[in-house]
Amino acid sequence: MGEPVLFVATAEAGDEEMRQRIEQHKRARSAAWSTLEVATGVGSQILEKIGDAQVVIVDCITLLVNNIFSQYSDQSGERIDAPLIEKGVMAEVGELIECIDQLDASFIIVSNEVGLGLVPANRVGRLYRDLLAKANRMLAQAADEVYLMVAGLPQPIKPAPSNKISRA
Repeated sequence: MGEPVLFVATAEAGDEEMRQRIEQHKRARSAAWSTLEVATGVGSQILEKIGDAQVVIVDCITLLVNNIFSQYSDQSGERIDAPLIEKGVMAEVGELIECIDQLDASFIIVSNEVGLGLVPANRVGRLYRDLLAKANRMLAQAADEVYLMVAGLPQPIKPAPSNKISRA
């Protein structure tokens, strides 16, 4: 899609294994890309840091939703304010969509599809799955193109009209 690229990383190193994964991801990225590491407030941070980037890769919505969960619940998941978390997730995704609409850049948004597996056995897992599904749906509705990656092969879900530039 071209250069320059702004890579937006939403992962946080909560433990040593995750720190190693983040380092591995950093080594695998092109040195020419700019990187923005941000746990929340993604849309506003992109607006501030986009510079001359023509392509923005947000990796990933799955961890972004997790970051919002972490802000509003304890580690055990016993004390959880579902309406507050939902409000936070919807605001975060809405802000990201507004950012996309304001910029003349191509966006690639990475997320996981968690609705194809088993229903989580606990309340927190089900809430997470449901809110990630809402976030994915909001982003898919705003996107020109949507792909489901299966075994590394892109499966088109929402093709772009032939006269539009891809934003997703």
